[in-house]
Amino acid sequence: MYELDERRLYLCVGHRDDLADFLPAVLRGGVDVVQLREKVLDDEQRRVSGTLMAAICRDFGVPFIMNDSPYLAADVAADGVHVGQDDVSVALCRDVLGPDAIVGLSTHDPEEFAHSLEEPTTYRSAGPIVATPTKPGRTGTGVAYAVHCTERSDQPVFVTGAVNADNVGSLVHAGLRHFVVVRALTTAPDPYAATVSLRRALDEALANVD
Repeated sequence: MYELDERRLYLCVGHRDDLADFLPAVLRGGVDVVQLREKVLDDEQRRVSGTLMAAICRDFGVPFIMNDSPYLAADVAADGVHVGQDDVSVALCRDVLGPDAIVGLSTHDPEEFAHSLEEPTTYRSAGPIVATPTKPGRTGTGVAYAVHCTERSDQPVFVTGAVNADNVGSLVHAGLRHFVVVRALTTAPDPYAATVSLRRALDEALANVD
């Protein structure tokens, strides 16, 4: 089982035709957790993408997470699953994947976070700290909510919401340590260079506070 405490940069990415090139590039650049977050394609297409991504991540020694479905996670030999508040329960994920799998849970407000503390998770996510098109219709929680979660969790809390090389330093100095990234890498003309830039900004900020 992978330990997540020292893993800081968590990429969520949907299916893309260049996954075989894109994923190694961002892993070389410093991404150290990967999730297939695919809300449109059917299960068979998600299974194909997940199988490819799991194999690549395994070669890099990086945990690979499937979104929403513990059954698909098991099918593709993923290291775990991430579920939201309206998805299957954390308990079911544990039943399907076992005690050593990574199971992540999204939280968006203090009540959800308080309830998550009673769940057999591996990590939690908090946010989005600002509104983002990857979470349509969901308002931003603000940085204070993510700090609240981080301070009260005995497990890593990965912060979501428009994290990029320009703001990650200020987020670290606010007290945050683990970050989910999407558009800063998935829309970059040069994903490797964008990851290196983000990772450098993150590591420099962490070096100044830890």
